[in-house]
Amino acid sequence: MKETKCITKLFEDLYNGSPWIDVTIMATLKNISAEQAAKKVTPERNSIWQIVNHMIAWRENVLLRVEGNEVTAPNDNYFSQLEITSETEWQKALDRLANSQAQWINFLENFDESQFDKIYASNKMTYYEHIHGILQHDAYHLGQIVLLSKLV
Repeated sequence: MKETKCITKLFEDLYNGSPWIDVTIMATLKNISAEQAAKKVTPERNSIWQIVNHMIAWRENVLLRVEGNEVTAPNDNYFSQLEITSETEWQKALDRLANSQAQWINFLENFDESQFDKIYASNKMTYYEHIHGILQHDAYHLGQIVLLSKLV
């Protein structure tokens, strides 16, 4: 099987499939209300919603990188305060997450595997490392969301 097909399956499984960790992003988030998503366990910690926004922004950032663009992360590392916390806005965040998933799947389905070894200039990591890195990033934050969902 081509490597991009394997990676695509990893993206699909973690998002809403059957991953080895037996927990998916969407199965976890679909049961969380806007109120729960916006709630902070302690004032200095991030909410589920802030973590989701952070995940989306990093998915978009890394996708731009492996498409050949130079991107710099903001000083807040994509963790910002929420302005509006309605169910409508929560659904918009989930829609943005779904859109980022569709963009990644489309990218991977059309990716030239000879580009895996290409180096991203600013951090000297390969495109392969970036692609796997975003999967690891999603799994890491999914673990946080699962824990926070039990506390809110």
